Amino acid sequence: MDTTYYDHGTPAERWERAQLFFGAKDYAAAARVLGKLVEEVPEQTGPRLLLARAYYHSAQLRRAETELRVIVERDPVEQYAQLMLGRTLQRQGRQAEAEPYMRLASALAGDFEQL
Repeated sequence: MDTTYYDHGTPAERWERAQLFFGAKDYAAAARVLGKLVEEVPEQTGPRLLLARAYYHSAQLRRAETELRVIVERDPVEQYAQLMLGRTLQRQGRQAEAEPYMRLASALAGDFEQL
């Protein structure tokens, strides 16, 4: 399959294209664009988080988990990544493993009643 369209352009252009695919709920296409982008700029959280979300919404849960673990390891106070990791683990039937991430996400959001 020709991947020229997915790989074409500057990183900023591909970031915009990935966001368009994601907004159109074409999560697999968004993941194709974002996968290469994350390889090029692995230190940036935005593309990696959107890649994890694309994987999550396209039921590629192990891949989503991998990307989210990288984010929370680098930035433990990234509330949305903590929440997404918890939900990804829940969706895989790993409730006990998800619980600490869900509680931390609640705390980081200031929702102390959930603790």
